[in-house]
Amino acid sequence: MGQNDLMGTAEDFADQFLRVTKQYLPHVARLCLISTFLEDGIRMWFQWSEQRDYIDSTWNCGYLLASSFVFLNLLGQLSDPAGCVLVLSRNFVQYACFGLFGIIALQTIAYSILWDLKFLMRNLALGGGLLLLLAESRSEGKSMFAGVPTMRESSPKQYMQLGGRVLLVLMFMTLLHFDASFFSIVQNIVGTALMILVAIGFKTKLAALTLVVWLFAINVYFNAFWTIPVYKPMHDFLKYDFFQTMSVIGGLLLVVALGPGGVSMDEKKKEW
Repeated sequence: MGQNDLMGTAEDFADQFLRVTKQYLPHVARLCLISTFLEDGIRMWFQWSEQRDYIDSTWNCGYLLASSFVFLNLLGQLSDPAGCVLVLSRNFVQYACFGLFGIIALQTIAYSILWDLKFLMRNLALGGGLLLLLAESRSEGKSMFAGVPTMRESSPKQYMQLGGRVLLVLMFMTLLHFDASFFSIVQNIVGTALMILVAIGFKTKLAALTLVVWLFAINVYFNAFWTIPVYKPMHDFLKYDFFQTMSVIGGLLLVVALGPGGVSMDEKKKEW
């Protein structure tokens, strides 16, 4: 009974938190979600030469091709602020999401993220957040592809939410530490349990809210870029990592605000 009481108290707290913040939480979630795109667009403007040199050294393509690619990428980055404004104002959100998906795909290829499992999983987690944003923008009962029959009218949105939840948990897989220290073992066990709960949609809002708190604490502690001098490369690395993590937090806040969707154990429990 003690364990059940503790779980019940935690769920009551999550419900109370949602009731108090329901008017503001979706806006905060969207702001967090697009933060990495805003930071990326600003960084591209002020680090043109560094980006060009990186592409040249990575692909050995020469000055002209590297400059052309960075210019093309810069044009893509110009869509970031516009897309972010559309997301925050909730206008043409689907088009904005597709544009941001394109930015993720372009950078994944250009910066060789495909061959770095850690950064690939984080990019996929960021894509999961965009999927949830895309699901939020859809009105209930409308299909994304007009005229295409579905098992249920709302199934496209439900499967977007499922895909978004599964991709979001990839972020936490990059935080697992494989060493024998007591703290790491506890962190891995608790983190893995919460990841599974979010992925299958069981006690989803409580699990997602707990992950938000945990991930935010880890982000502030390990990615404190403001403590590193601006001229040091580690400053940019931590800054990029910080805002990408904030975007995943935004995705989790959308899970808290919207719930897991129809393809989840929480939803199936209502039918039992």
